[in-house]
Amino acid sequence: MARAVGIKEVARQAGVSVGTVSNVINRPESVSEETRARVLATIERLGYVRSESARQLRAGRSRIISLLVLDMANPFFVDVASGAERAAREAGLGVMVCNSAQSSEEEAEYLALFSEQRVRGVLVTPADISGRNLESFRRHGIPFVFVDRVVPSAEGCSVSVDDVTGGTLAARHLLDQGHRSIAYVSGPMQLAQCHDRRTGAVRALREAGLDDDALRHVEVERLDVAAGRDAGARLLGMSPRPTAVFCANDLLALGVLQALYGAGVSVPGDVALVGYDDIEFAAAAAVPLTSVRQPAFRMGRTAAELLIEETGEAADAHRHQRIVLQPELVVRGSSLARLR
Repeated sequence: MARAVGIKEVARQAGVSVGTVSNVINRPESVSEETRARVLATIERLGYVRSESARQLRAGRSRIISLLVLDMANPFFVDVASGAERAAREAGLGVMVCNSAQSSEEEAEYLALFSEQRVRGVLVTPADISGRNLESFRRHGIPFVFVDRVVPSAEGCSVSVDDVTGGTLAARHLLDQGHRSIAYVSGPMQLAQCHDRRTGAVRALREAGLDDDALRHVEVERLDVAAGRDAGARLLGMSPRPTAVFCANDLLALGVLQALYGAGVSVPGDVALVGYDDIEFAAAAAVPLTSVRQPAFRMGRTAAELLIEETGEAADAHRHQRIVLQPELVVRGSSLARLR
């Protein structure tokens, strides 16, 4: 394995000091054109790459921000990452994307890694509902922004979506189609999104004069297609079967759709179905999926912009913000058949 070329070797072969090589890299205007050309030619010939970690130690800051999300297999978080990456790139920064896999233990490991690497800041969708991981991370003084969550204190920024309103939109739509027996399929209710979306759905039922019990709840361990299929099997075993299903995200809804389809249950003829997030696959499903759209790209971009502001030249003027974006209902074929 070839040995990495260091700055001292560049200086020796170019016949200049280490300080001159550093100036050519960092302040080229301070070096004569002749010397600059000789040093650059030496760098090119030797294949020298400056040590970013050493530069960070000197500068006291990194050019990398980290994004830690629940599940990179979910296209919603891919869109969030795309928005964050766009804002970071415009600021001359890079983004390191990591996946906690909805595990508080993996989240803690990544946060420790971010501290060791002295990243510029962290964008995080927390997996640890107790808040202990973030509480420990705060001690390192690295700025963070919550994504798809409301920060529970005044110690940071957050960018989220009004999930109570989103749940209300979904359930109200199903009620408008004539449904009075609705099931809510969610991940763990400790997750704020799952809780808030149910709260919104209950609000819609109450507005329609129905009891909370009219919303039957199926809770699964994860927010993915496989868990949706499991939920679908449980729905099929209910008696009487709900005539409509609202899912806490689109992956769950797609899994429910697979289970219903496999059992010969018509969507929307027998059971209406609504998801949440409006990922790209929602419109491309066998039965195009009605979904509550979250502005995922905008969420990621806005969160990154807040973090960049907090860690930039004007950091002293930064004020923490809680930005709440609004969802919208996108109606497609999976929910449009009225009860017979």
